[in-house]
Amino acid sequence: MWCSRTALRRLQRIGVEVSACSAAGFPRAMSTIPRVYVTRQVPPDGLDILRKSGRVQLEMWDSDDPVPRNELLKKVKGCDGILCVLTEKIDAELLDAAGPNLKVVSTMSVGFDHLSLDELKKRNICVGYTPDVLTDAVAELTVALLLTTSRRLVEATHEAKTGGWGTWRTQWLCGYELANSTVGILGLGRIGVAIAERLKPFKVKKFIYTDVAPRPELADMIQAEYVSFDEVAKQSDFLAVCCALTPETQGICNKNLFTKMKKNSIFINTSRGGVVNQEDLYEALSTGQIAGAGLDVTTPEPLPTNHPLFTLKNCVILPHIASASYTTRNAMSALAANNLLAGLRGEPMPKELKV
Repeated sequence: MWCSRTALRRLQRIGVEVSACSAAGFPRAMSTIPRVYVTRQVPPDGLDILRKSGRVQLEMWDSDDPVPRNELLKKVKGCDGILCVLTEKIDAELLDAAGPNLKVVSTMSVGFDHLSLDELKKRNICVGYTPDVLTDAVAELTVALLLTTSRRLVEATHEAKTGGWGTWRTQWLCGYELANSTVGILGLGRIGVAIAERLKPFKVKKFIYTDVAPRPELADMIQAEYVSFDEVAKQSDFLAVCCALTPETQGICNKNLFTKMKKNSIFINTSRGGVVNQEDLYEALSTGQIAGAGLDVTTPEPLPTNHPLFTLKNCVILPHIASASYTTRNAMSALAANNLLAGLRGEPMPKELKV
């Protein structure tokens, strides 16, 4: 149980915070102030923006753990706006529960596969999201995960802690270098470019990428060559997955991809877990079809501790922390708050998702 019964009662208390006054300084009628539900305890910068705006009645699920679905369906009833994170499924059931007052959904994420875009469009609900602000943090983490996987740092730490560190051996814990390598990017966007920019000083020989179509403006920034899906698999010594999760990319990293990759290649995914067929990945890793994999995202999340991938020394799994820096998470919450407020005012959002 993620919290005790006592804690659950505490978390379910209604925490309405109203900071609403008219321009003249007189209190505004509560019925005229838009109601907003925040589905998680988000970083302080975003909350401060909402509290100081003087434009919303704010209620929040005051926990860093997800709001139970039944509670969420009750709390959104009659709301004008919702600020959510990627663990909350915003679907027809929730939108029906919210009712006709709902004008804006603002998600504190760059991904939007948890949003039913068709249902939101049908109801003319504006959607905000938080791209760009997490690019640097995700790129940094991707490079860290790539190096951790390719140089077998988790294995090395375990050996040092558990007595495996004996006399110096010529091929013990050898890994793979970035120097003179070919780095492939599956899905070239802002994050893919930022990853390549950080890898370039490691003397990478060549950057290649594949996407639904060539992206010359982005590719020119990193001197990357556009190749087919099959070629990015065949040529890459390191393959970083940066694509969005869509019906077209669901399970795209499967046996078809892994069997074309080099036996000394390293596979890295910091995009969405759903783009990878994990059973096929396990087979590729356990049979030596590829050398290693680093994952920051899985299906489901959290990945059960008895999942076969956790049994493999050549698979490094992180708990979806790519954007987990104080600076980035605060920037995400601030952008989500500003998107929400703009939508409630009927103004263009700083970052609006076109549905």
